[in-house]
Amino acid sequence: MSKYRIRFHALCFGVLMAMLCSLAHAQYTTDWLANTYGTLATHVGNGARSMWVAPEGVIYTASLWDENEGGVAIYQNGRSMGSIGIHSEFQGSAITGNATSIFAAMQAGTQYGSGGVGRYNRATGTRDLVINVSSWNTLTRVDAITGLATTGSTLYASDFFGNRVRVFTTDGAWLQDIAVSGPGALALDSAGNLWVARKSAGIVVEYGPTGALLNTIAMDATSRPSALYVDTSTGLLMVGDEGPDMNIKLYNVTGTPQLAGTFGVQGGYLDSTTGTRGQVGDKRFTRIEGIGKDSAGNLYVLNNPWGGGWDLGRNGGTDIHAYNSAGTLLWKLQALNFEAVAAPDPVTDGALFYSGTNIYSGTAGGTFVANTVDPFSYPNDPRLNVNDTQRDEHFGQLVSVGGNRILVASGQNPAIFYFYHFEPSKGYIAVPDGSLPGAAFNTTRSITAGFSIDSKGDIWAGLDRTNHIYHYPLTGFDGYGKPSWGAAIALPVPMSIRPLTRIIYLAESDTMILAQGIAGSSDWTAMSTRIEVYHGWSAGNMTRPDPVINLTSANAKSMTAAGNYLFVGYVHTVPNIDAFNLTTGQLATTLTNSNPGNVDVGNDVDSMYGLRAYLRSTGEYMITKDNYNGTSMIVYRWTP
Repeated sequence: MSKYRIRFHALCFGVLMAMLCSLAHAQYTTDWLANTYGTLATHVGNGARSMWVAPEGVIYTASLWDENEGGVAIYQNGRSMGSIGIHSEFQGSAITGNATSIFAAMQAGTQYGSGGVGRYNRATGTRDLVINVSSWNTLTRVDAITGLATTGSTLYASDFFGNRVRVFTTDGAWLQDIAVSGPGALALDSAGNLWVARKSAGIVVEYGPTGALLNTIAMDATSRPSALYVDTSTGLLMVGDEGPDMNIKLYNVTGTPQLAGTFGVQGGYLDSTTGTRGQVGDKRFTRIEGIGKDSAGNLYVLNNPWGGGWDLGRNGGTDIHAYNSAGTLLWKLQALNFEAVAAPDPVTDGALFYSGTNIYSGTAGGTFVANTVDPFSYPNDPRLNVNDTQRDEHFGQLVSVGGNRILVASGQNPAIFYFYHFEPSKGYIAVPDGSLPGAAFNTTRSITAGFSIDSKGDIWAGLDRTNHIYHYPLTGFDGYGKPSWGAAIALPVPMSIRPLTRIIYLAESDTMILAQGIAGSSDWTAMSTRIEVYHGWSAGNMTRPDPVINLTSANAKSMTAAGNYLFVGYVHTVPNIDAFNLTTGQLATTLTNSNPGNVDVGNDVDSMYGLRAYLRSTGEYMITKDNYNGTSMIVYRWTP
């Protein structure tokens, strides 16, 4: 054979292999939800809780925690411009600035702790001063400094527990204190007068430059003034209302303050006259935490969507809306979770995605459809409890039985699971139904050996230190769609899979999937490499697993299943998702990243229930994955 024919055959073989590789690669796509941008270099930072806007339109936000960048994020014209500090440096509760510096409330554990305010050079990002504002410097789940403002060379800071606004030079020299009960957000007008929000009292008070009380705005009894801004172009005081109105009040403060108008839909995202209750959107604000304008007249509003988290930084996401001087929406920047996963919705065949607090749709970042938390109708919703021991409840599991959706919300590595249902009259709002463990299930034992809610609504739970799986059968729904479950049926955990750490039951095929923990380990969240598959579990096969899947990759952390495939994710190693055939136990494919130029998939899966899977009517599998690095969720679409 001539060397030319050999080269021709080699060329053909190479082309064929490239085509086969391309076909194999094209079997799945990689996408993302819950962040405006999909790469680490461009993504919107997490959990912004306060905002300052420079005259040139540069936006600075402060966060208590951002996994992948500094806690002060910088934006302009709808794009990320970088960040300042480290990810755990700031409290997030207050920020302000001037031409040269940014001032931000510090976090416990840093210099002066939660009572300190750091000064940072805007050009270099370097911290060059810490001002000791409050003696309450060791707080971790509440804010000691609740407002900051600057004018000229003067800095004002709300010392909440000290019941005073403290006044310093911008170089840190103390000037005076102004006695104010429970001070919050601050703003300064062109005359040098100070406006102070007393959120819990529903009051905004004005003080002169020497500290003399000038005026008091008594808002409605349910109002909660959470953000202030004085618009020097109009002379109006803008007050963000975190109460049920959830809009911005505009006050004419020339002489005796008078309400001159509002901006935003009254009732915000809970209004049912201009949209569905829970639906977010243009001027349907959630929780207003920051207001600012630039010299061009553009208005910026920072929302912090409702939802709980013990460390405050995870109690809502970054949601910035920019408007032109006519009030027309220009753009949005959104990063609406820190660490979360959303489950594809079976009612819409995967068109919607439900996390523990939010609903999303779409591709390439997707659309923030709704916030399912109503803090006014359900103030005891666990998702609002910043002291909840489960860290947060942003991880969602969702099933639908007869058109009735059941949402299960849980934290990163949960031992408690919270249940919710939906009622047509309440729109997108998830109505709390109790928890497991809890009174509805007649147990106080935590769940340390796995949890599953199947497509029929039945619950399977590995209660702590029992070596049993407790099966709670769904018994039906009341007239409002609230589910109820029967008494638990205790089933022994097979000896070959003890200690048990994960459970998945697929009701449509009567398949039980059990994962083994690590014997002798104090970490009950850890998985070993053994996974057993039982076909015909409810028919009586609880002792003969077939197949047994022995993982070859270390540090498995999360697993989910749909149809005939099991999906496994890993922690501290790779972001890969392995798909195993439930009939043969063989590895079918590994999902990595088919779209690296547009989306980063993160490092790993560091949450027990950080994967969700759904088999669409088209035969396509949808797998969602927690991506805490990019403050987003990864969506794989795979057709075997």
